[in-house]
Amino acid sequence: MGDFTVRPLRADEDRAATDLFRRALHVKEMTDEEWSAISSSRQPDRGLGAFDPELIGTVRSFDSEVTLPGGGTVPLAAVSLVGVRSDRVRRGVLTALMRAQFEDFAARGFPAAMLHASEGAIYGRFGYGIAARGKSIEIDRHRARFRPEVPAGGEITLLDLESTVEQWPSLFDAIPRTRPGMIARSPYLWPGYEREVRRATTPVTTAVHRGPDGVDGYVTYTVERAHFGDPSLLKIQSFHYAGPDAFAGLWRYLLSVDLVDQITAQKRPLDEPVELLFTDPRHVAVQKIQDEGWLRLVDVPTMLGVRSYRGEPVVIEVTDPFREHNSGRYRLSGNGAVRTTDPADLEMNADTLSMLYLGGWRASDLAVAGRVRATGETALERADLLFGTRVAPWCGTFF
Repeated sequence: MGDFTVRPLRADEDRAATDLFRRALHVKEMTDEEWSAISSSRQPDRGLGAFDPELIGTVRSFDSEVTLPGGGTVPLAAVSLVGVRSDRVRRGVLTALMRAQFEDFAARGFPAAMLHASEGAIYGRFGYGIAARGKSIEIDRHRARFRPEVPAGGEITLLDLESTVEQWPSLFDAIPRTRPGMIARSPYLWPGYEREVRRATTPVTTAVHRGPDGVDGYVTYTVERAHFGDPSLLKIQSFHYAGPDAFAGLWRYLLSVDLVDQITAQKRPLDEPVELLFTDPRHVAVQKIQDEGWLRLVDVPTMLGVRSYRGEPVVIEVTDPFREHNSGRYRLSGNGAVRTTDPADLEMNADTLSMLYLGGWRASDLAVAGRVRATGETALERADLLFGTRVAPWCGTFF
């Protein structure tokens, strides 16, 4: 570990850890008022610090659960607030924090972890892989026209800022988390979301969609313009729905909002068919595709055994230098996963397995990139089917 130690943070060290994280991202330290508003978002006993003897690095998590391919769920550790003081980087501090955090997850029965990466080159060496991606889109509101067969949708009710803050948790919980990678939102997340919307310089509005069985979708947004008379932009902050009627109904509402020129949404599911709602799909422009959720299989045998598979068996060999007990060969089939000594059809590192796990990448595509090594002629084809999912994975929650 070098000349530092890693230990759990005390409650009276949480603010210093938060300030260290903010400095690592080149963000100002929090004021007393800001800390008072955000301090309740720190789950107790989930922070670690590196000390030499003063605090030089930190990492936190909160307890959640994640939806798996096949519809089941498992406990998930959602990792956040990762930072190392700039005069102590590249000295093994982050490595020691990651190792200690994984040991903590394993001891508490959390077989998987997820994070949103500030930099894409950091976390692969710790076994995290890009398991879910999102697309950022822009819609020309004046030119987009709905196709005649698009569902009309149900009743829309608007909430102001105060009602949004009050009802957000119940609205989110009303929508089934059906996509692989979606996570449960801890009560510790909502104070941070409230702080962000209260800092908005334009009104925050939530449109709630109700179908025959009640609430089945909602969208939260702001409308911004630099100066009166300039083009205005409707920015979607969150958008969740249970089915086609709510999806179409909420988009019909958004396209009906007056004094709006463009609509943008960030990191939406890759297969979300927004452009197919309109007579000319080119009025929906994909601005970029980004990583949306980084997954780590903390306990590979457990995680391979709990998701579902389709098709013929495949034997994979996993190399996990950061958690050696995960390394080995596994036979995957419709009956689950078991360790085996059979020859491997595919070889990969732990971060690549994390990319495959939720179905966000095909093994054959990862092989083209050199991330998967196939030893059998049909292994890649079988693995594509085995790991494939009906819908693209998506986390849908920033933390």
